[in-house]
Amino acid sequence: MENKRIVLSLLTVFLCMTLMLGGCNMGAKESTAPEKYPVKPINIIVPFAAGGSADIIARTLEKSAQQHLGQPLVVLNMPGGAATIGMNEMAGAQADGYTIGVIGINAILQPLYGETRYHYPTALEPLVKVVSSPIVLAVRSDKPWQNLNDLVSYAKANPGKIKFGHAGLGTTTHLTGELFGKEANINIVQVPFKGDSEALASLLGDHVHLILSTPPALKEHVKSGSIKILGAAEEKRLTLSGFENVPTFKEQGINVAFDFWIGVVAPKGIPAAEKAKLAAGLKEMINAPEFSKSMQELGMVAEYLGPAEFKDRWIADNEKLTKVTKETGIADVIKAQKK
Repeated sequence: MENKRIVLSLLTVFLCMTLMLGGCNMGAKESTAPEKYPVKPINIIVPFAAGGSADIIARTLEKSAQQHLGQPLVVLNMPGGAATIGMNEMAGAQADGYTIGVIGINAILQPLYGETRYHYPTALEPLVKVVSSPIVLAVRSDKPWQNLNDLVSYAKANPGKIKFGHAGLGTTTHLTGELFGKEANINIVQVPFKGDSEALASLLGDHVHLILSTPPALKEHVKSGSIKILGAAEEKRLTLSGFENVPTFKEQGINVAFDFWIGVVAPKGIPAAEKAKLAAGLKEMINAPEFSKSMQELGMVAEYLGPAEFKDRWIADNEKLTKVTKETGIADVIKAQKK
């Protein structure tokens, strides 16, 4: 009888230890199981100063991020270097889904002007195209020019005296200004800034004669009457409120027209699951009626493209812009100015 008690006691101890070890192993398995993405806020880098188109888009997306991604977006402005400072941060970030960025077509343009830290078209992963971003030419309302022909005539009579401001060396606004000068056969001097808002401040302060910029940055000043728009570098007239009557450059005999865009990207190598989650959430955010309405009110046109379609657009635009910048000599001009 005594032996039976000993055996039972030993069996009880063995079972208890087995259960305890099993519980520990289960806990270990649970603790090492992957957490469901995303489990923390997602940084969204804007390579321009606050107040410009890219910044406005990021802050509009920020408003609905919690609902569609399950975590908030944290907007980080990193202006300078014609957007290369911010794009370097995007390309060099850990590809874990917690760093994304808002970029324009500058990601394609910058490597065309010389060596960059990263080759952005291959170092960044397209997630979604968000909007089309038209570029317009603005002057102060107290200037005598009523259209581009007036401005061109003045520039020809005063060679080298007209200064134009833009968002940074090699940006779309810089490229548009250089092409305007070339097509109009006038000598105008470029003045780079760290974003649309700085260029606008310089125009309002009468430090530059004109700027190439985007409707979102100019909308309130157009409404107040402090500035006027002389032309849009588009194939057809804008439908944006307050800009409907602006003639295109082509209408005024100057062959300059582009369809620039702004989109969201991630560092190359982002895992497929994280990429799919981000793309799906961003699609819902962009296609929401309130987002489209907000973009229209701000002076932009919401135009969603998914990862595959957006990548195709990158490839097509890269071919087009490589050809344009080489054939016109703009790439060499900008390379020289950057030195």
